Amino acid sequence: MSQFLNADELRAGRCLPCEGGVPALSAQEAEQQLQALNGWRLLSSPDRIQKSWTVKNFVAGIDFFRTVAELAEQEAHHPDLHLSGYRNVSIEIWTHAINGLSLNDFVLAAKIDQLPVQLKSNG
Repeated sequence: MSQFLNADELRAGRCLPCEGGVPALSAQEAEQQLQALNGWRLLSSPDRIQKSWTVKNFVAGIDFFRTVAELAEQEAHHPDLHLSGYRNVSIEIWTHAINGLSLNDFVLAAKIDQLPVQLKSNG
């Protein structure tokens, strides 16, 4: 991958069908593309990206996941959703067909960042 996209370009993109046969991004490519996202981090070697939020309450977490699920269906790209401690949510994204990261993962992450989420107040 020679061109890295900014957050606006990622959000304007679409997840493209991937049934394998394409190389996963290298660690260097993933690190560079990750710079376009806010709060996401690389996991493993790197084969996925992850972000966490502390939401207002349990229902806020479920509502957020419902919105993420609708987006995932539209993009035909499905992340792992985690809810623990009733208000701690996290999302992990990777391209299952290549068992690593593709540009699709960054497109989905950028779009998730635009979804409404009720965060825990600091007050």
